[in-house]
Amino acid sequence: MENLRAIIPAAGKGTRLKAANDLPKVLYDLCGKPLLEHVLDELGFIAPEDTVVVVGYLREKVMDYFGKRCRYAVQDRQLGTGHAVMACEPLFRDFDGTVLVTFGDMPLFRGSVMKKMCEYHAAKKAACTLLTAENPALTYWARIVRDENGRFSRIVEAKDCTPEQARIKELFSGVLAFDSKKLFQTLPRLDTNNAQGEYYLTEVPELMAKDGLPVETYFDDDGDDLRGVNTPEDVEICRRVLESRMAAAAR
Repeated sequence: MENLRAIIPAAGKGTRLKAANDLPKVLYDLCGKPLLEHVLDELGFIAPEDTVVVVGYLREKVMDYFGKRCRYAVQDRQLGTGHAVMACEPLFRDFDGTVLVTFGDMPLFRGSVMKKMCEYHAAKKAACTLLTAENPALTYWARIVRDENGRFSRIVEAKDCTPEQARIKELFSGVLAFDSKKLFQTLPRLDTNNAQGEYYLTEVPELMAKDGLPVETYFDDDGDDLRGVNTPEDVEICRRVLESRMAAAAR
């Protein structure tokens, strides 16, 4: 697919993983290779020079390991997902196409699904397309709230859900595709008026929808794709999913 680039926020420390102090989160091992390597492998449909990894904590280790497999942007302070994408703005100033945003600690997203989502996004000429899925086990995931016409309205974090919203089955995956120009025009409107004092990328689709821009959703049929790695328990769950997929592929 032409005119497509990717941004991968990967600046975190991974405190809850109880990893060694000299290991950034995205270099944590899963099934014999770092978390970020799983992500980059699945993004093989995007050229290395069009893939930007946002580094921060112990960034030299990440850059040394991956070398020329991608380009890099630096997030000096970890002020949220929106802030991570803001750090990429100089590399996208002259780009007019689709930007796929996925995360360096979410190794289960399949490249085939992300590629189809980007193709759908381009065909719809959307300002933003969100990847969504259902997984009853992920009770603490953000919900997709729709208006009376069934169109995307906003993303609501699980902790902020009303009892009615908590019953919504459609979950936000964290993966998005954006029109690059509209993304970087909208990012400066984010603020830090929230409990974490961070810039949330999840507010961008809502701002776009309020502006009347087309915001689409693309449904992922495998809810396990949404699982990320934050704790040792997450590592074990993701390991089982990956091993099951590899065994199925080998049959």
